[in-house]
Amino acid sequence: MSDTKLRLVFMGTPDFSVPALKALLDAGHHVLAVYSQPPRKSGRGQKLTPSPVHAFAESQGIEVRNPHSLKDPDEQEAFAALNADAAVVVAYGLILPQAILDAPKMGCFNIHASLLPRWRGAAPIQRAIEAGDLETGVTIMQMDAGLDTGPMLLSETIAITADMNAQQLHDALCTMGGRLIVEALAGVIEGRIVPQTQPEDGVTYAKKIDKAETRIDWRRPADELARSVRAMYPMTWFERDGQRVRVLRAVAEDAAGTPGAVLDDALLVACGDGALRLVEVQPAGKAAMAADAYLRGNPLKAGTVLD
Repeated sequence: MSDTKLRLVFMGTPDFSVPALKALLDAGHHVLAVYSQPPRKSGRGQKLTPSPVHAFAESQGIEVRNPHSLKDPDEQEAFAALNADAAVVVAYGLILPQAILDAPKMGCFNIHASLLPRWRGAAPIQRAIEAGDLETGVTIMQMDAGLDTGPMLLSETIAITADMNAQQLHDALCTMGGRLIVEALAGVIEGRIVPQTQPEDGVTYAKKIDKAETRIDWRRPADELARSVRAMYPMTWFERDGQRVRVLRAVAEDAAGTPGAVLDDALLVACGDGALRLVEVQPAGKAAMAADAYLRGNPLKAGTVLD
């Protein structure tokens, strides 16, 4: 590993980005400033809350900047004035204009949670699980003006197991991303890693998750719904008596009936093809619970049709 320590700008917002920032600091790089999305209102009191990256950077004594846009010439000038060797970008949430991409001496590097060119875009973790991919990973790339189209420096693969949900995959990939960005920067400094153009074959786009996608449509095949429950974890839901019930774990089974019809006394629900066994649920305002615990307080007899 290279002994050269870089002057970096870090740009990220959610908890997925924090391990990368920590890894860069642990490797001895000098983080000049952190860019993160502005604090947002959250919780019952609607208090302004800094992003996970913002909070971690402040705890490390690093300057945090929260521009609403990077298109303003003054913001671009302030960024360039940092005189950084490189910028590392991880789920930042703002488009980087060409002036920002060009400012660091070595350019801007992105940690992307897929094996590019598969799943370019906003939701690669969710879309990989939803599609039934058997593997995914992390790609470190040099950024250009396109959407995740820049040349690749380094990648690593991880298997997507049959029961892995989006949170579990997220946690594995964010740790991997932190390790790989340190390796990639060292490789670039030493000349061991040369950017490789992404292949034209195999490009797919991971569109942003729409809230409407999180509601279970019982007309869909059960195997698709089981993957959706894992992919959208913990947001998938159905409605019962006007109340939302989240589905946290579910498996597809070979059974048939009218879509939405409860087929037994243990939360097996008919789908467009097959049936979905609800294993763990979370009623509105309550903790997650196993299906049998839910049914003790909320009996749901065979023959009931869910919306």
